[in-house]
Amino acid sequence: MKNSKALLNLGVALACAAFIFSLAARAQAQTLSYLADFDGTNGFGPFGGVIQATDGNFYGTTTNGGGHGYGNVYRITPSGEITSIYDFCKRPNCADGATPESAPVLGSDGNLYGTTNGFAYGGYGTVYKMTLSGELTTLYTFCSLAECADGSVPNGLMQASDGNFYGTTFSGGNSNAGTIFKITPAGQFTSLYSFCSLANCADGNSPVYSPIEGSDGNLYGAAWEYQGGGVLYRFTLAGNYKALYSFCRGIFCSGGSGPLALVQDGNGNFFGTTQYGGGSDDVGTLFELTAKQQFINLHNFDKTDGAYPSAGLTLASDGNLYGATVEGGPADAGTIFEITTAGTFRTLYTFAHPYAFNPTGPLFQGTDGSFYGATPGGNGDGPLGTVFKFSNGLGQSVETAPGAGAVGKSVLILGNGLTGSSSVTFNGVAAAFAVESDTYIKATVPTGATTGTVSVVTPLGTLNSNPQFVVTK
Repeated sequence: MKNSKALLNLGVALACAAFIFSLAARAQAQTLSYLADFDGTNGFGPFGGVIQATDGNFYGTTTNGGGHGYGNVYRITPSGEITSIYDFCKRPNCADGATPESAPVLGSDGNLYGTTNGFAYGGYGTVYKMTLSGELTTLYTFCSLAECADGSVPNGLMQASDGNFYGTTFSGGNSNAGTIFKITPAGQFTSLYSFCSLANCADGNSPVYSPIEGSDGNLYGAAWEYQGGGVLYRFTLAGNYKALYSFCRGIFCSGGSGPLALVQDGNGNFFGTTQYGGGSDDVGTLFELTAKQQFINLHNFDKTDGAYPSAGLTLASDGNLYGATVEGGPADAGTIFEITTAGTFRTLYTFAHPYAFNPTGPLFQGTDGSFYGATPGGNGDGPLGTVFKFSNGLGQSVETAPGAGAVGKSVLILGNGLTGSSSVTFNGVAAAFAVESDTYIKATVPTGATTGTVSVVTPLGTLNSNPQFVVTK
């Protein structure tokens, strides 16, 4: 018995040592590096973060600079080589758009789709399609209808399981409070809903981010309200709108105010950020809206751990949520943070003057496991914005585009080291696929597939997707 107890104690000691070592290793793995600087000619003031495309490179936009001073779309390689692939306002009267404030999204056809808001130029915004080589097609120009009934100043796009793109506008619509819209890859535009259609704008107004597609095939998002506050909403593709939760109006709202965007986990729960509220500091919160529509305030920022979240949360491959704040931290220059779905919070990185600070836009997790983001500027002789890489010790994964689809739909699977892959499964069901390059695969959602993990067996091991792929009907 004594020997058994000694072995047990030794096992516990070794387990504790291993746990402590893993924590130390993870802490040591938390590093931030700046991949590239903007100097005006290659853009100025990135605000929308970055996305990853089929070539393994990252793409984003700046609001200013470039060849004509009204922003651009840029490409940045994993090693940090940055190239402007399109300068907006190239066409007369800026017919191709100006001042984009959100990164494009990768369509299932391998092209980039995005929006410009035209605000600095005096326009009303556009939707564009762009090849990875920089060939731009303007799909739609907002305010094409009388009194901007179709909306103006769009907030970016998302591609849903039906293959169409959905988004919101900050203004325009029947009450000049923003809209929800749909646009096909060919450019057929439909205005679906005008905010502030209910008394006292109980349905919200002026959303600042596009919605997401939930696991039930409906759209979910956030909108603000006059005098602060805001709502979380559900919008069916059949056109039915419902406000799911209303934040309090005014300042110092304990539950937060000014919601930004939502993300959904595999259990059907939604998580998000508010830019304001959270008690006496009034600098933002993190929250959960459960699948049963119960609202839970997970965290109030207090300036020391961050202030004013800049975008929504990113659900990473470890199942935890990551985000950034514009201000707060020891230097009041912004932070990167992690929070578990159970609400355990920790600050991972604090930005500092004078080189680069105030991160904006969402964090993006690349298929290498690292997070990528942007800061809009530096101090004095510093850069006019940066792209950064934050490593947190997470391993490689795969990512699908889009994140949902019906049986028979073609899906892109992004990753690294995919050459020679021998199997693709959707929640355990084998799929037909073709390896197009070392960085992407084309696959077809197989018969019998259900919502869950997409797994790719590569020569070096199995890579899994997270968030899960949603199989729709």
